[in-house]
Amino acid sequence: MAPQPIDQANGRGLRAWLAAPVPASPFQARMQQLSLKWWRLRANPAALFGLAIIVLIALTALFAPLVATHDIYAQDLTQRLQRPSAAHWFGTDELGRDIFSRLVFGARITLYIAMLTAVIAAPLGLIVGTTSGYLGGWVDTVLMRIVDIFLAFPSLVLALAFVAALGPSIDHAIIAIALAAWPPIARLARAETLSIRKSDYIAAVRLQGASPLRIILGHVVPMCIPSVVVRITLSMASIILTAAGLGFLGLGAQPPSPEWGAMLASGREFILTNGWIAGIPGLAILITSLAFNLFGDGLRDILDPRHG
Repeated sequence: MAPQPIDQANGRGLRAWLAAPVPASPFQARMQQLSLKWWRLRANPAALFGLAIIVLIALTALFAPLVATHDIYAQDLTQRLQRPSAAHWFGTDELGRDIFSRLVFGARITLYIAMLTAVIAAPLGLIVGTTSGYLGGWVDTVLMRIVDIFLAFPSLVLALAFVAALGPSIDHAIIAIALAAWPPIARLARAETLSIRKSDYIAAVRLQGASPLRIILGHVVPMCIPSVVVRITLSMASIILTAAGLGFLGLGAQPPSPEWGAMLASGREFILTNGWIAGIPGLAILITSLAFNLFGDGLRDILDPRHG
């Protein structure tokens, strides 16, 4: 099927893609598909802005020791509650620690929690959803009732319950957030599977003697992956907010770890007199969450054929 026009501003790139010779190999075909997706992404400035912010935060976290200007654990009570200045770009907290340096290292913790949660929740939800949708019957009933139980509780409340049972720590927070994040993915994967299993090629594979496990893993799961990738990208914002909420309540990263939610909690008592202590980590949480939402919307337009 011929690709649809993308955007007037990107007309030249699209025409160049359409004028390209017919690919002679699967690799060339794949490269042309990636080229088309890139032009579709370029047609969405908001998605590009979100991607740029995510890349900037990731690079900052990766090179945190080079970007940070001070020791994040060094306390200097003579410098406490300093306003932003050339010496301390974002000021200092109640213990005299440099907020900018702690914010930079806090990006590592936030991305670590978000990425590891996605690695746990996405495959779990994908396997449960595709199995439920393909097998149907009592398997579908049992798995979906389990999903309904998880969805009956707000994600933050559910994460709080799990962390309270497991104990406060980053690893336990990741497990708790992942357990709260997989049910929506399972619902999405099941809905996709219900339409995919009626396809002619699935019937052909079944007639060739393929087992249900082989059909699910080899044919159904790959078809559901784009939708799951979009969903987990859009869920990153809620994952980051939940992680910050746990840190704010003292159930996530523990002091003196520079986690953004914990930094926000420590600065809340100074919010009326020294607002930057809580405002800066709060702004970091807002910008990161917004960036993932903007990029997720653009990714949906690229990977979902029903959009764009």
